[in-house]
Amino acid sequence: MDKLLERFLRYIAIDTMSDENSETCPSTEKQYNLLNLLKKELDEMGMKEVAIDENGYVYATLPANTDKKVPVIGFISHVDTSPDMSGENVKPQIHKDYNGEDIILDKANNIILATSLFPELKKLKGHTVITTDGSTLLGADDKAGIAEIMTAMDYLINHPEIKHGTVKVAFTPDEEIGRGVDKFNVKKFGAEYAYTMDGGSEGELEYENFNAAKLTVKIQGRNVHPGYAKDKMLNSMLIAMEYNQMLPVNMRPEFTKDYDGFFHLIKMEGTVENSTIVYIVRDHDREKFEAKKEMAKKVGDFLSERYGKDVVKVELVDQYYNMREKVEPVMHIVENAKKAMELAGVKPRVMPIRGGTDGSKLSYMGIPCPNIFAGGMNFHGRYEYVSLNTMQKAVEVIIKITEIYTK
Repeated sequence: MDKLLERFLRYIAIDTMSDENSETCPSTEKQYNLLNLLKKELDEMGMKEVAIDENGYVYATLPANTDKKVPVIGFISHVDTSPDMSGENVKPQIHKDYNGEDIILDKANNIILATSLFPELKKLKGHTVITTDGSTLLGADDKAGIAEIMTAMDYLINHPEIKHGTVKVAFTPDEEIGRGVDKFNVKKFGAEYAYTMDGGSEGELEYENFNAAKLTVKIQGRNVHPGYAKDKMLNSMLIAMEYNQMLPVNMRPEFTKDYDGFFHLIKMEGTVENSTIVYIVRDHDREKFEAKKEMAKKVGDFLSERYGKDVVKVELVDQYYNMREKVEPVMHIVENAKKAMELAGVKPRVMPIRGGTDGSKLSYMGIPCPNIFAGGMNFHGRYEYVSLNTMQKAVEVIIKITEIYTK
């Protein structure tokens, strides 16, 4: 695990936050600091066809060492970290032989990773747990996945007795802002099937994700001096509040789990004259997803009838779809991942992703791509942590998958 830890610490030391307001790819120049390092390390370890393209995507190949006809498989992780919290100057804390109790991240500011809030921590008793110091996110999403893929490839190169087919590797920018594979070169990658190493706790295996849309509601009000506003003023902020109140309360994220979908209010800004509210709309079931979008339109139509034709405008943009539709015809890729986990001493836990993944878009681009655990939890914030022991298991799962395809 020493090499794995060294790699992980090296990668999280590099700030790679993406920026949704940027139109470049990668969205931030600093992502190249890690992308170029990975290219260099892939070259040095002996991977072939190592390249970084004009959009910052890194590709590499581990040639087959068997004469058997074996499907070409791939492993993918993203280099960027979430804009939700700073990833600059990360100060990791390493807790060896973790005792299963609360972890004090920052005593002075009373920032505590509490087992009462995060009871899953107790399952990691005896593990080496890596946390933040409470001032940044950690970056395990998805630098844990990167470290695992790099370690697995290094191991396979140095253990030629393990037979495998051609293995492809790719590292992508901008996953956290929903553009992770927008410019992914499927032909250059050349894999028939792939796995993203971007999941959470040990055993997670996911081939279902949300159908996703962005909902933007723009309200045009009418500002009049409040002393003379009777029967004249339209306060766009109040209409925005009314719109929000008309969406079902039980369809908010804080009241949903498992396969439940939701409307999640992520942004609101306004004045009396103009207001904008933005939601993300999510559901695993395509019919329920379409019904939610239709509900959003009907609420807008109702308010337009009440206040005027051009007062409320609803804009919906689909973002991605449930990969299940593309994975089910080739379910052997899920079964192989389950077998690999069992061989690595991991109990598989097949579950839906309550979010998105690069694998979703890749599946619709022609590469069916389930998601495998990488060991991190509490992503995008100061309470993020990862188990080094779980990361080691993820490395073993990658290796076992490559072996299984040769059987």
